[in-house]
Formats: sequence, structure tokens, C-alpha cells
Amino acid sequence: MNYDLFNGDADGICALLQMRKAAPRDAELITGVKRDINLLDRVDAVAGDRITVLDVSMDKNKASLENALSVGATVFYVDHHKPGNIPDSPNLTAIINEAPEVCTAVLVNEHLQGAHLDWAVTGAFGDNLKDTARTLAHDLTISREDLEALEQLGTYINYNGYGPAIEDLHYDPRRLYLNLYAADGPLDFVVNSKDFRTLSTGYREDMAAAAALEPVQVDASTAVFILPNEAWARRVSGVYSNDLAVDNPHRAHAVLTIKANGNYLVSVRAPMTNKNGAADLCNQFPTGGGRAGAAGINDLPAADLEAFVSAFGKAYAD
Repeated sequence: MNYDLFNGDADGICALLQMRKAAPRDAELITGVKRDINLLDRVDAVAGDRITVLDVSMDKNKASLENALSVGATVFYVDHHKPGNIPDSPNLTAIINEAPEVCTAVLVNEHLQGAHLDWAVTGAFGDNLKDTARTLAHDLTISREDLEALEQLGTYINYNGYGPAIEDLHYDPRRLYLNLYAADGPLDFVVNSKDFRTLSTGYREDMAAAAALEPVQVDASTAVFILPNEAWARRVSGVYSNDLAVDNPHRAHAVLTIKANGNYLVSVRAPMTNKNGAADLCNQFPTGGGRAGAAGINDLPAADLEAFVSAFGKAYAD
């Protein structure tokens, strides 16, 4: 059996779009909200299975990965998060690169030698790698307006992936992937899909609500924002963090969203001028993870808020 596992954000979705546009394959699609990364746990692998894993931490899926390899499944794994020790198995093909200027969609683009570059550019924009996206786009023959449309689409796909539950999202990422796959490229989706209009409207409304927030702590090197326990806030937390990072490139940002249990969902963005330290910071807490430039904590206990804010400030002190 074939399985396609992918993060429900723009990077994971655009990585798989490239893969399956280049090599169509019937497969069981396994994804979820952006923070749902233990995807290999859902696969009861047997010998002969072909498993593709895109944009989810290998380290967080290590036990299930090793089990799949041991029973004779073959795994193609592409990611840009900290992998831990990569299993040594002839059944594993791993393309892992933690460099802050790459994402999974970019790595897949390199693997496919630019076969579906427009989707790679969309994914890079969605992962807030705007310089990388614009550099890749030099090989696309499109207008400035079309490039801006790809940036908007990537941002909206990414925005759709945030939230602790599928019910908070405008679209289940699996359904959104299928709708995007059915389009004749990203620009066709922008022009002709009502889904794009729905995402655009939702994004503008949610970001307007976020723009009214004031930081609970701010200085020259860091800023901390706390969002309420509301659906719009859960949806917007990641893209709002990205916008803060772009607008204040020398400052690190932490956006905490209050959860129903009273704890916090945390998004951290390192300064755009020094994309380092986010994963190291978040990994200090039990449900933390991510990459050097952007990381998060899925469930920060309320009792640990002060400790997190202190650690965040120390990590990015001038």
C-alpha cells in the first residue's frame, strides 16, 4: 500500500503537490493541523508498503519510522527540522537539510529538478522564506502581479493549517490539498477557485483582529504577544508571527495563544536577520520543537509562562 504523509501547512502541502504532479500515485493521505506531526504513528506498515513523509520531524516520528523500516516498508523522507539520529537502512531515502533558508518544498524542488517550480515558490512564500521564494521565481516567466498572487496563496494555505483542531480551520488540509491538486497550477487556483476567495476573506478578517493587539512585553530585541482563546486567534497565530518577523526583522517574536485547558500554544520566530535559536529554545519545554528560524510549543503549561518568557528573553538578548 502507498501512504503520503504531509504537514498540513503550506510547506507540506506544496511539497506533496510537486511530488504527485511529477509522479502521480494512488495513496492514503495522512495529515492534520500544522502541529499534528506524529503522523507515522497512524501507519500500520507491512512489507512492500511505500511511504512518503514530507515536512514532519523525523525525530518526533523515530520509533514508528524504525518500525516501518524493520518490517520491510520503503520510506522516502524529506524535511528541514532537526532529525536526531537518522536510521541507517537501505529502505530509507532521506533528504534532510536544516539550513534556515530552505524548506521542504524547496528540497523537493531540488530533488525534482524544478519540475513544478511554481508550487515550490508558493510553498517557500508560505513558510515565510520570501527571499528564497523570490530567488527561485527568477526561473519562472511570470509577471510581478502573478508573483504576488503566489505569495498570497502560500500565505493563505499556511494560515489555514493553524489551530489545535480541524474544526478551527476553514478547510481540512487533506481536502485543501486535493482541491489544489485538481487545479491547473497555483495561478489557476487563485483565479478560478472559490476556496481561494474563502481563504482570502478569512485571512483578512482574522489578521485585522490580530492587528489590534498590543504586546504584553516588548524591548529592542524581543516581543511577546498573547492571543485569546478564540477560533480566529488559533487560526492566525502562525501567520501573524510571520508578519511580525517581517515587519520587525531585528526582533524575535513569541505569540502565545490561550488554549481551552488554560495552557498556551506558542509560536516563536527568530529575528529575520539571525534565523537561529528558535528550536533550541522550544526544545527546552516538553512539547516543543521546530527549526532554527521558527519553532513552537504545543502545550506550554500556564505555570511555565514566566519561565518561558524569561528563557525567550535570554535567548535573544542583545
